[in-house]
Amino acid sequence: MAVTVYTSATPARLLLVDDHPMIRRGLSDLLSLENDVKVVGEANNGQEAINYLQHNNVDLIVLDNNMPIMNGIETLKRIRELDIEGKVLLFTVSDNSKDVQDALEFGVDGYLLKDMEPEDIIKDIRKILRDELVISPSLAPILAQAMRKPAKNESNYDPHYRELQVVQMIAEGLSNKMIGNKLGIAESTVKVHVKHILGKVGLRTRVEAAVWAVSQHKKS
Repeated sequence: MAVTVYTSATPARLLLVDDHPMIRRGLSDLLSLENDVKVVGEANNGQEAINYLQHNNVDLIVLDNNMPIMNGIETLKRIRELDIEGKVLLFTVSDNSKDVQDALEFGVDGYLLKDMEPEDIIKDIRKILRDELVISPSLAPILAQAMRKPAKNESNYDPHYRELQVVQMIAEGLSNKMIGNKLGIAESTVKVHVKHILGKVGLRTRVEAAVWAVSQHKKS
């Protein structure tokens, strides 16, 4: 499928997936006030969403997690299996650590809790559309635990284990180029990992990431 380039002149197309019509209506009304995003479809559950996505292209899929027939995590996994284009945001009340870690494992682009302010929802949706990973700040401890968890099989590529390697090397003072050389990956790939790491734990700079990594090592 063709991917739409997100620009201010081309409103991003959104699919809202939630089994509560009032939630969908509230989000739709909120987003209708913005000229750079447009709700083009709605679904009551994950299966309806998959059916829609097999015939329509969207830029962002906003998923609730607790839905009948197919919940948000299952829907995210199915979207990735089918190689459906579009970013995915889990917008839910669930702060369950397994849900968060499963969502990250299946390549979610954002995980936000429904208790956030409306203006922050808009800001984070725009961040996702700019290829930034967004996570509710209150979930940082869960993310820290996930990043410290070793890979089950280090011989297989695991993005979370790789991010752990990168953040440890940042703490050692290595540059992106040096990290790439040590891990046998491109410097540009290291930059992507660094961006994801900063986004996951709510940090802004490599220095903050290094300090965070050292503090987590002391706790473990």
